[in-house]
Amino acid sequence: MSSHESSNTGSKTSTGTASQVETPANAGIGENKPKAFDSQGSIGKQFTENGALGGAAQKIGGPLDKEGMVGKQFTPEGSIGGTVQSNLGGQKGRSN
Repeated sequence: MSSHESSNTGSKTSTGTASQVETPANAGIGENKPKAFDSQGSIGKQFTENGALGGAAQKIGGPLDKEGMVGKQFTPEGSIGGTVQSNLGGQKGRSN
């Protein structure tokens, strides 16, 4: 019996590589991610009705509501939100 046949590591096809196991360190590698100011990005999502800033405006309501005179300007279709979305939003390039 050769020393190679007595290995405890198993066959190479069953062991795989470290990159096949998803961990917080490699999560999202190879995926497109939104830019920070995109409506789904880390900053932009705070201005949506479910975000910290947009949610507070929804609670106040009136002109700050997403359908109000001021609030509707901050939606991705509004004049302010739309400008931010088109100039600073979108997708980042693929990671790795």
